[in-house]
This record gives sequence, C-alpha cells and structure tokens, in this order.
Amino acid sequence: MSAVSQDLMIRLDDLSDPRIEAFMQEHLVDMRAVSPPESVHALDMDQLRQPNIAFWSAWLTGADGDMLVGTGALKRLDSGHAELKSMRTSTRHRGRGIARQLLSHLLQEARARGFARVSLETGTQPFFEPARQLYLQNGFVECGPFADYCLDPYSFFMTRTL
Repeated sequence: MSAVSQDLMIRLDDLSDPRIEAFMQEHLVDMRAVSPPESVHALDMDQLRQPNIAFWSAWLTGADGDMLVGTGALKRLDSGHAELKSMRTSTRHRGRGIARQLLSHLLQEARARGFARVSLETGTQPFFEPARQLYLQNGFVECGPFADYCLDPYSFFMTRTL
C-alpha cells in the first residue's frame, strides 16, 4: 500500500459528526473482542467529551467528500503529563502511514500545550503489535502503570519525554 500524501487533514474535533461516533463504536467493538472486559480502557463518546481531553480526527479528502480514516486524543493527567488515547486507523487504511502522521501531530500538540511527557496504555495481544512497534519507533519506552492504571497482563504501558 502506498503512503498517504498531503490530502490527509488532521483537525481538532468537537465530536459532533455522527461518522466519528460510528468510528469510535467500531474501536470499542474491536477492543472488547481482543481484551477481557476489565482490561478494556478505550473511552466512549461521553468520556471523550470531558474537558481534560482534546480529540483529533484524520480525514482523507477527495472527489467523493471527506472520509474519516483515523483518530487520536490527548488526556491531560497533570500540567506536565498527558495520556495518548483513542489512537485508531480505519481497517481499510492501515499500513499507509496515517497512524504515523497522526501520532506526530499529537506529539506536536502535546509539546505546544506544555506537556513534558506523554504516556499510553495499549494491549499485549498480537492485535496490538503494530501499535507497539509504531510507538517504539517514535521514542516511546516501556514503563510501569501510570495515573489510575494497575498491573494487568493484558496492558502494556509506554511513555516518552517531549
């Protein structure tokens, strides 16, 4: 598959577009299919609308209109620490560099918002291996649980300084 060109638009989003709700519902279904219920840490739409969360959507623009292809969010943990949440690329568009571009954008946003560290939780199962590799390639290192997380055999914790 070819890399995404300049027609990818990443925007700070207010979550009002119904396509985002459907996209995030697919995310929750995937997470629940590969992880036990107590190990699913994906946020629903109400949780994403909290004031300590900024949410971005990634769209491919074309003749047929805009197509939602990715999402990501930053959750403020404290004045210097944010958590990466809701990173997802549509199944149809995986492997085209969308997640890499979205992650780069979110890290730039985190810096601009004054955060010194970004951490994340992802899964340990094979389904999450591409995500873990992406984060490792972008300077994240394994760490212990942070914020309200606890040790969990299905959770893999990562962090990086900015």
